[in-house]
Amino acid sequence: MMRRKQQLIVAARVMSMLFTPFYLPIIGLIALFTFSYMNIFPLSYKLQVLIMVYLFTILLPSLLIHFYRRYQGWTLIELGQRERRMVPYVLSILCYFSCIYLMERLHMPHFISSIVVAALIVQIVCALLNVWWKISTHTAAIGGVGGALFAFAEYLGFNPVWWLCLVFFVAGILGTCRMVLRQHTLSQVIGGFWVGFVCAALSILFL
Repeated sequence: MMRRKQQLIVAARVMSMLFTPFYLPIIGLIALFTFSYMNIFPLSYKLQVLIMVYLFTILLPSLLIHFYRRYQGWTLIELGQRERRMVPYVLSILCYFSCIYLMERLHMPHFISSIVVAALIVQIVCALLNVWWKISTHTAAIGGVGGALFAFAEYLGFNPVWWLCLVFFVAGILGTCRMVLRQHTLSQVIGGFWVGFVCAALSILFL
């Protein structure tokens, strides 16, 4: 029984690491390059955009948060406490701002930068809510993927039902993992998902 419980905790940790809260822009861009008119762009251009976004929205914030945690001498569980999450939020928000600024300087298409803008807004709203409530950024990110799919389906005229089913399925597993690790309650993971979904959808549709 104890061994099975340990295996469940390990699986939940692996799932949480695989679906880091920072993956929303990358997944959104891959979907955009696959399902929209942007699939005609040269492969070299797509790779350059994906590498740049990866550096600024995944690698850089992850490294900065890791160094901050090591400097403070905290474990991942200790960093997850609500009052200790504000600095990681600020670090990731600054990285996202830097990515958007670079995109504007390079005159990238609006649809490309809108995905990073949507992810930035999700981060900002989660940071503001964190003052009162420890919302799940993991489920906010997967909710943002769902919201982006919904918005681009409206723009580009494709049926997102099966993709949204996949998003909801992954969100359910991910939310369960966060509860297994005792990082969030049921209301926090559900709230995180819908915050991400609504913020991403509205950002792409109206900005």
